[in-house]
Amino acid sequence: MQALDVIVKKRDGGVLTREEIRFFVEGFAGGEIPDYQVSAWAMAVLWRGMNADETWHLTEALADSGEVLDLRSVVPLSVDKHSTGGVGDKTTLVVEPLVAACGVPVGKMSGRGLGFSGGTLDKLESIPGYRVSLTVQEFIDQLRRVGIVLSGQTGDFAPADGALYALRDVTGTVPSIPLIASSVMSKKIAAGAQAIVLDVKVGSGAFMQSEAEARKLARAMVEIGRKAGRRVVALLSDMNQPLGFAVGNALEVKEAIDTLHGAGPADFTAHCLEVGANMLVLAGKASNLRAGKRALQLAIDERSGLEMLRRLVQAQGGEVDYVDRPERLPAARWIETIGAKQPGYVRGVHAGEVGLTAVDLGAGRRMKGEQIDHAVGIVLHIKVGDAVTVGQPLFSIHANDPARRDDAIRRMLQACTFSRRPVPPLPHSYGKVGP
Repeated sequence: MQALDVIVKKRDGGVLTREEIRFFVEGFAGGEIPDYQVSAWAMAVLWRGMNADETWHLTEALADSGEVLDLRSVVPLSVDKHSTGGVGDKTTLVVEPLVAACGVPVGKMSGRGLGFSGGTLDKLESIPGYRVSLTVQEFIDQLRRVGIVLSGQTGDFAPADGALYALRDVTGTVPSIPLIASSVMSKKIAAGAQAIVLDVKVGSGAFMQSEAEARKLARAMVEIGRKAGRRVVALLSDMNQPLGFAVGNALEVKEAIDTLHGAGPADFTAHCLEVGANMLVLAGKASNLRAGKRALQLAIDERSGLEMLRRLVQAQGGEVDYVDRPERLPAARWIETIGAKQPGYVRGVHAGEVGLTAVDLGAGRRMKGEQIDHAVGIVLHIKVGDAVTVGQPLFSIHANDPARRDDAIRRMLQACTFSRRPVPPLPHSYGKVGP
C-alpha cells in the first residue's frame, strides 16, 4: 500500500477502508508519510467527504495513535461535555461542579482559546495558583478522590490528531465536517469518558454558522459515539449573540460564580441547566430532563455546586479565597460604560465581532503563545429583543490600554444594531441530536 494510492482514491470519490485509513494515520504519526501528502489527502477529504464508517475508522485511528485512558476502573461512569466554541461560553465552570455535586464524577480535559473562542484553561488561570497541567496519575487520583477534575490535556492523547490539525490550520481544510468530528471525538474517546454531551454552537460567533451545517456535524459526532460504545447526545445552541453578559477571562469566572450563587444571567443559567440535565440523564442519575434540572437547581439553591467548585480549585492548587471573594480576581485599570444614543430595540449583538474585540483588548491570543490579560474584556448589558431608552447602558469595556479601549468602543458600537420596531428574542436552542 502506498500513500499516493490512498490520496488518489479519495480524490476520485472512493470510499477508504479501515486498513487504508489506519495505514495513512500510522504512517503520518510515524513520520513515514510527509506533510505535503497528508495536506493533499485532507483537501481530498474536504472536497469529497467521508461516509459514517470512514469517519469512525479515522476517529479510531487518531485515538489509537497515543494513550487511551480507561476510567471504568476509577469511577462507575465518567461523564464529560464538549463545546465547539463560542463567545462568553463559560458553561464548563458552572455545569461540571453542579453535575459533580449531584453525584456524577466529571473528568474533563479542556483547551486554550482558539480564535475568538475563549478557552476554559485561560479562564481558570485567572485564579492564582490553579494548576491546569496534571499527570495521568494525578488526573485519575483526583477524579477518584474529589469526583471532579478540570485540566489541560493530560498524557499523550491522539497525537496524530494534533499534528493533523496543525496542517489543516494552514491548508484551508479546517471546515471539513468529517475531520472536525473525528478530531473532537478521538480526544474524547482517548480521554476515557463513557458519556458525553456535545454543545454544538450555531451562529455568527461559532465555527458552524448555519443550523444545517451544525446539525450535520452533530449527527457525525453522535454516530461516532454510538460506534465507539459511548452514550452521546449533541445539543444545538445559539451563538448569534454572546452567552450570558461577560466576555473575558476573569469577568467570565465572576459570572460563573454568580451563577452558582443563583444570580447568573437568565440565558446562561437556562443553558447550564439544559447541558447539565442531559449529562445527568446520560449518566443514569436523572430519569428525564425535568428531574435533572430540578436536581441541578437544588445544587444551586443549597450552594453544593459552589462548594464543588471550591473543592476543585483547592485540589488543583488554586487560592479558594478567589472563589469566595471574586472581587479579588484581576481587574482592569479602565472601565468605561457606553449608553444608548437613541431609543429602540436591540436587533443584533454580533457574537463574532464581540469575541474579536475581546481578543484585541488582550483577552485572547492573536498568535500562538501570546500572553493574555486575564483582567480585560467586555460586559454586555443588553440582549437581542430588549427595549432600550436614551442613556441606558449597552456595554462596558474593561481595558488596560486606552488606545485599545477606544478601538473596542468603536467596534462594539458597530457590533450592536438597533431597530425602531420590536424584535423577537433569539432562541436559546435549535434542538438536539441523539437519545
